[in-house]
Amino acid sequence: MVGWRWQGTDLILTVRVQPRAARDELKIGTDGQLRLRITAAPVEGKANEHLRRFLGHAFGVARSQVKVATGATRRNKRIVVQNADPAKARAIGLPKDQE
Repeated sequence: MVGWRWQGTDLILTVRVQPRAARDELKIGTDGQLRLRITAAPVEGKANEHLRRFLGHAFGVARSQVKVATGATRRNKRIVVQNADPAKARAIGLPKDQE
């Protein structure tokens, strides 16, 4: 399973989230799955807000353009990043031509 795909200018991510990590990072596992480590605890939606802020900064968009589409209370989430910057996505390792 590939952890990302482009839908027009939107980037759709399927990620496994690890809250309470030592640092924030987005990595591609050897199986192609995206792993997102965030420092926030999963309490009262704080982890989701933190990941929206982190991904917004990582992809060059406002936090309001990052939506948790599915899995708001789970570790496995589908996230939509509206109008993601393809250059920043390539820098992370997510090429525009990936399907």
